[in-house]
Parts: sequence; structure tokens; C-alpha cells
Amino acid sequence: MAYKPELWAEAKRKCRLNENDIRMAKEMGLNPKSLIKNIPNPKEQWKLPVKDWIHEMYEDRQRKQKKKAAAGKQAPT
Repeated sequence: MAYKPELWAEAKRKCRLNENDIRMAKEMGLNPKSLIKNIPNPKEQWKLPVKDWIHEMYEDRQRKQKKKAAAGKQAPT
């Protein structure tokens, strides 16, 4: 589902994201509302800022895809 550019602009502003962060979020299928909902409160010190959360999740997914691709290339004997 495509979200309106205004929603992405609002998420970008509220979460202090740049274009690359927005691209990664879209690539992973996240929506702007979920990004805004995941902004940590001052009482939630354990919670990562949205920018770091996106980067960590993106790196995990990239690592899993590479691992899966490498396992697919190995021929079973």
C-alpha cells in the first residue's frame, strides 16, 4: 500500500530521518505511522531512536539475505 508523501514527510520530520532512512524503511515495508509510534519517550531509555532502529533492522535483514543466498549456492552432496 502506498502512503501519501505528506505522511512520510511528517515521519521524516518527527523522527529526524533523512532520505536514506526513509528509503530503507520503505524497502522493508514499514509505514510512516509505525515509525512515529516507535519514537521513544524519555521514560523508555531502553528503546532505540527510530533512526538507529531502522538501521539495525535493515542490517539484520541484509545479513540474513546474504546468508540465505550463500546457502542456496552451495550444492548438496
